[in-house]
Amino acid sequence: MRILIMGAGKMGSFFIDLLSFDHEVAAFEKDPRRLRFTYNCQRFTSLEEIKDFRPELVINAVTVKYTIPAFDEVLPYLPDDCILSDISSVKTGLKDYYESTGHRYVSTHPMFGPTFANLNQLSEENAIIINEGDYMGRIFFRDLYGRLGLNIYEYTFEEHDRTVAYSLSIPFVSTFVFAAVMKHQDAPGTTFKRHMQIAKGVLSEDDYLLQEILFNPYTHDQVSGIRDELKKLLDIIDHRDAAGMKDYLERIRRNVRS
Repeated sequence: MRILIMGAGKMGSFFIDLLSFDHEVAAFEKDPRRLRFTYNCQRFTSLEEIKDFRPELVINAVTVKYTIPAFDEVLPYLPDDCILSDISSVKTGLKDYYESTGHRYVSTHPMFGPTFANLNQLSEENAIIINEGDYMGRIFFRDLYGRLGLNIYEYTFEEHDRTVAYSLSIPFVSTFVFAAVMKHQDAPGTTFKRHMQIAKGVLSEDDYLLQEILFNPYTHDQVSGIRDELKKLLDIIDHRDAAGMKDYLERIRRNVRS
């Protein structure tokens, strides 16, 4: 299959490496410096090259902010039967956009990134395939993610954004709060160092990605839940309520075990 990958950032480069030995792959990237370390693929910096390549599948791996604008830019240069796809972590507006293009489409979300995941061992990582769109496109990604050993889940566009609001916004906001109140430690403990490593990884992500995850319409209720729990915990601390603390710890331990 002829596959065009848009964007040669972290995830774009990952898909180039992953697919280039089994498919005819081309990478389109406006910044030629990002293409320096790509190999076993064609490297495009102009739209006319895309037209000549005639891709059968496009994987849009640009940052969330530019997902739809990037599609708009390349659509005039794609064959009518080309399948559009994205790996965006926020799907808001994508379903309506895809259906307006007249192209077949498939949307997925590999829920890992080079910051934390061991890309050589992904059996503990997850991927979501949106169960709307082109059947054969879904089969392609199910096979691809299955060969990586990923745990695969299928959701609608709406269910995906609800899930992301829970699974990403809670750890992101918790990390933000940690980073906002932390002070330099000359002799940090193990737990502090682990939290610091997570904070540095999260804060190295693209600002717009972090913004879009937190602006997800389903995020507000999740963050409100954090605020409510902090109030409960602060009340226990202020009253030095040993019994209340014991009950609280038992409850949250059950959450972690479940």
